[in-house]
Amino acid sequence: MRLSVPSMRRREALDGYLFIAPWLIGFVVLIAGPMVASLVLSFMSWDLFSPPRWIGLDNFRNLFHDRLVGLSLYNTAFFTAISVPLNLAAALGAAMLLNLRMRFRSVFRTVFYLPAVMPAVANAILWFWILNPEVGLANAMLRLVGLPELQWLNDPTTSKPSFIIMQLWSIGNTMVIFLAGLQGIPQTLYDAAHVDGANRWHRFRAVTIPMLSPVILFNLVLGVIASFQIFTSAFLLTSDGGPEQSTLFSVLYLYRLGFEQFKMGYASAYAWVVFLVIMVFSLLQLRLARSWVYYEGEDTR
Repeated sequence: MRLSVPSMRRREALDGYLFIAPWLIGFVVLIAGPMVASLVLSFMSWDLFSPPRWIGLDNFRNLFHDRLVGLSLYNTAFFTAISVPLNLAAALGAAMLLNLRMRFRSVFRTVFYLPAVMPAVANAILWFWILNPEVGLANAMLRLVGLPELQWLNDPTTSKPSFIIMQLWSIGNTMVIFLAGLQGIPQTLYDAAHVDGANRWHRFRAVTIPMLSPVILFNLVLGVIASFQIFTSAFLLTSDGGPEQSTLFSVLYLYRLGFEQFKMGYASAYAWVVFLVIMVFSLLQLRLARSWVYYEGEDTR
């Protein structure tokens, strides 16, 4: 029996909902549900052992008087402001090198990408040895070239730079996205620029950067979001955010509030503040992107 057009449309819609049902269930149960629950908890006082108690906006008021909230946001902003541009530059440079025609190119691409898939705990253990002031590889290299040794994670002045260096180790995902973007740039544009007398720098500035600007924006937004969520390495290497709270990043302080001090309501309020900060930064980047991101075929008049 042949189905009518409305029946076929209903059948197709039902099939579509059945296909996306696992994702919808996971989103509601694991993401949307906890988000709504944390929003409700942000207006409550709850220590996990006694029933939640409604306190209104007290948690948010207390955040403005908490010195560690401001310090953790500063540490995270400092890390973001330096780490994200460095990661983008390093990933783009690596992608351009790996886009060249060379022998064993696939091997080099694999080697550069491998650190990005290394387990976070193994990565932290590796860097704990590298940055060890006594027997670490970093100080051994400094001694080799006659430079003074550093305390790295044990010194407030070098602790955040240490994490910035560690972050450069895992540029693989960003590099792969840049590599895909570079391969999507038509070779004819480079040929035309070469005929007009453009050198490598001119071709990079006038062809590569404009054509790659949507990819740069994508990696920039994801990089800022990821940098505000730094936690695993800081928790494993410094635990309490030391020395002198110099590595107390936002999510690490959030963890301490919720799972060490059992201030779940207060931690939920702080989580929403961090969420709003990330959202503002993301919207600001998208707003500013109108002045520098080029989309092929878009009317720029």
